[in-house]
Amino acid sequence: MGDRGTSNHSGVTDFILVGFRVRPELHILLFLLFLLVYMMILLENVGMMAIIMTDPRLNTPMYFFLGNLSFVDLFYSSVIAPKAMINFWSESKTISFAGCVTQLFLFAVFIVTEGFLLAVMAYDRFVAICNPLLSSVQMSTRLCTQLVAGSYFCGCISSILQTSMTFTLSFCASQAINYFYCDVYPLQTISCSDLYIHKMVSFFLCIIIVFPTIIVIIVSYMYIVSTVLKLRSTEGHKKAFSTCSSHLGVLIVGILYGAGFLMYLTPDSFPELSKVASLCYTLVTPMLNPLIYSLRNKDVKEALGKILGGKCSYFTLF
Repeated sequence: MGDRGTSNHSGVTDFILVGFRVRPELHILLFLLFLLVYMMILLENVGMMAIIMTDPRLNTPMYFFLGNLSFVDLFYSSVIAPKAMINFWSESKTISFAGCVTQLFLFAVFIVTEGFLLAVMAYDRFVAICNPLLSSVQMSTRLCTQLVAGSYFCGCISSILQTSMTFTLSFCASQAINYFYCDVYPLQTISCSDLYIHKMVSFFLCIIIVFPTIIVIIVSYMYIVSTVLKLRSTEGHKKAFSTCSSHLGVLIVGILYGAGFLMYLTPDSFPELSKVASLCYTLVTPMLNPLIYSLRNKDVKEALGKILGGKCSYFTLF
């Protein structure tokens, strides 16, 4: 690719996604595993969006946010999984320069958007439980739309900064990306440019994205738990906890996502472990989110039962 320091990104026509360094016979097993998980992601998230859009009872802020979360989960997993599955069968494992730019940009948009959506959802539960009489006023249709639009906007701005800075680097060491998709840190490791400014920008973005969203989630649920514990009625306890039980599961997922995001800011001494950890928020999280909501939420179970034409006895069993 030329001498060090002289060649740059303009001379790169494609990259090689190394993927998982396993024995060739395990590629079939990994392909089947990825295929199974991705099919579940498609079925669950498309189903979740269909249920929310078709049932009038789910026309509330909570389900508006859940629908957008399913949309985000569906698309950022679709940015990663198909190409990874193709590479299990491919000898070259290449991805074009334009394809790499597109993959990084879209993944960054949706993964950051999800972080903000999780914070918005926690705030919505805080309002619904701590200020139930003012909930319909505070969480108006206009505000909900603005919060979702703001989440996508923040995702786009962050992605533009990360993508534009990453692909102004000089890639003169190697075209082989030791990862199964194009991401910021793996691309930085094959660059011969000075990475100080890029790492500072990445760290700054992490500070203003990950920590505020996690703080909003934690503080919101601290107030929720405090409010619920003050209720005298046992039925009130059950109803309040039932309302936010699915989101408590997402709190764990959100922290996991934040921890995974932070991994890219530290030296990657164990690349295979980093790849496995990244699977948690690229494939496992989009698969788990709809399951958490459908199996723990009475309204969703009843709506699904209505769509299927049954009485929802099977889903009530869960």
